Amino acid sequence: MSAMIEAKNLWKRYGDNVVLERINMRVQEGEFVTLVGTSGCGKSTFLKLLLGTESPSSGELLLDGKPIPNEPGPDRGIVFQQYSVFPHMCVLENVMAARAFARKGLTGYLFGAARRQAQDEVRAMLDQVGLGHALDKYPHELSGGMKQRLAIAQALLGKPRILLLDEPFGALDPGIRADMHELVLNLWREHKLTVFMVTHDLKEGFYLGTRLWVFDKLRQDPHAPNAYGAGITYDLSVGQLDHATYEEIDDNLRPVARLG
Repeated sequence: MSAMIEAKNLWKRYGDNVVLERINMRVQEGEFVTLVGTSGCGKSTFLKLLLGTESPSSGELLLDGKPIPNEPGPDRGIVFQQYSVFPHMCVLENVMAARAFARKGLTGYLFGAARRQAQDEVRAMLDQVGLGHALDKYPHELSGGMKQRLAIAQALLGKPRILLLDEPFGALDPGIRADMHELVLNLWREHKLTVFMVTHDLKEGFYLGTRLWVFDKLRQDPHAPNAYGAGITYDLSVGQLDHATYEEIDDNLRPVARLG
């Protein structure tokens, strides 16, 4: 079976600073991949490579056998930990704006029948993410969980094949985070998405993902800390996890977890 996403000896450098090195992986359509690792080990950089806002320094990153375009596209949606919303627009207008910006043309503005169709689609998506009751609310009236639901609605409205999540729930309270977990799992199944999610929470990574990657440096030089980049040191299916492996990974991540 051909892979949806494939990396072949992928490297990413910024000048003399090597962030990622020797990344080789294959991901099939419909997988839910969670990425964990210490701060600064290249997890978010890898998401940017998938999104197309960053390009490989060497090697290949392929989507359906072709290099990922060097710009974001409608086939890839992203949700960050920091909310990306327009404060002067209500919930409905925020998602309508995201839809309009995705249209080609000078303004992307929606008129007539196209606008009415888009409004119906936006309302349906907001119902799916649990914001059907908050269409007229403004961002300052929303809780953190509601803002993140809004960001997910914006990301999914373009019907992406790939959803990229960069620590989307790190700032949420545990109860709200549990609700968001169920929402994301339901949306993943319903929309048949391929998901890549960065998290610092190992339990969250194993609970949500069908597959977990640990990013870490295989080589270290104390005299040149930026000379080597991180790679994928563990690539585990959820069913492959044993207690000893979990403890080993958790020990490596624990100093970061204490910092939040």
